[in-house]
Amino acid sequence: MTKFNPIFEIVSIKQVVRENHEATEVYKVRSPKDCGMLAVDLIGSEDREVLLVLCLNTKNDVVAIHRCHVGSLNSSIVHPREVFKSAILNNAASIIISHNHPSFNCSPSSEDIEVTKRIQEAGLILGIELLDHLIVTPGSYLSLKEKGYMN
Repeated sequence: MTKFNPIFEIVSIKQVVRENHEATEVYKVRSPKDCGMLAVDLIGSEDREVLLVLCLNTKNDVVAIHRCHVGSLNSSIVHPREVFKSAILNNAASIIISHNHPSFNCSPSSEDIEVTKRIQEAGLILGIELLDHLIVTPGSYLSLKEKGYMN
């Protein structure tokens, strides 16, 4: 009879935090414009689709910004588990997601709307509300919440 040694799997999650020591104020989100201009600055001019997740505390202070996914010129496959990973690790009360359109057209595609609904539903289950989904280009943004695509 062959004796097998037990197999142990150890899973470790390490979050790397980079602090901006120049920033002395907490970034507070009061409106889609606050978040939109931040996202425009961070990803508006990217040449491929990039998805950002802004993690917020109960006072709508940004506690983390996660560059969740980089896609291709005109698409990005987004899964809720990747979106909420940073929110869970940062004890976020809510999130705002944002992605850019390298085509310089802020109009939401049907895929943008479907992904938003899927992430919104996952957030309800997790207890982390999706407050908005912003589409950005250099110098402009569109809020799916303001345009009525979200509940």
